[in-house]
Amino acid sequence: MPRNLRLALIFTPIAALLIALGYWNIRPESFMDRAPVNGSDNAIDFYVENGKSTQFQPDGKLHYEMTGKRLEHYKATDITLVTTPDLFLHRGTDFPWHVQSDRGEVGPEGKEVELIDNVKVARTDAKGRPTVLTTTRLTVFPDKEYAQTQQAVRIEAANGVTTAQGMKAYLNDSRMILQSNVRGQHEVR
Repeated sequence: MPRNLRLALIFTPIAALLIALGYWNIRPESFMDRAPVNGSDNAIDFYVENGKSTQFQPDGKLHYEMTGKRLEHYKATDITLVTTPDLFLHRGTDFPWHVQSDRGEVGPEGKEVELIDNVKVARTDAKGRPTVLTTTRLTVFPDKEYAQTQQAVRIEAANGVTTAQGMKAYLNDSRMILQSNVRGQHEVR
């Protein structure tokens, strides 16, 4: 028997066996039997690029306009992370508050919003006088129209500059309570 024929007779059954085993292990049916892999608890269930949201009051006046470079919603916690949130809070008035930060975290059902890094809240009143509040972190409770921080706060207004450590702001009343280390430099006119 020639040598090539002997090798063929030896290797052909081995090759056939390997092909059969390979098919049995990777046949299409084997993929259908597998249970789906559960996603991570931190899985993003949706995201939005360059998102914009506009809300109106019951009387039809503009309540707010918000944009964000990216929004990522986490299903397990119902938390939405926002990159560069930019909010114009009109509340039906002609002089909106302009709120900006590097990042934001919107809690479940939007009940609590955490603004993080380079937080800036600005407004110009009817007489054209600007007010600018800056801090590193600000927690806003939209339904209560209340905001607070334990961080350092700087408030620049038409007549001077005030700094403090910590603040509570009641937006309905346009009232702020500065917590500690309050310092002010004001011009007398």
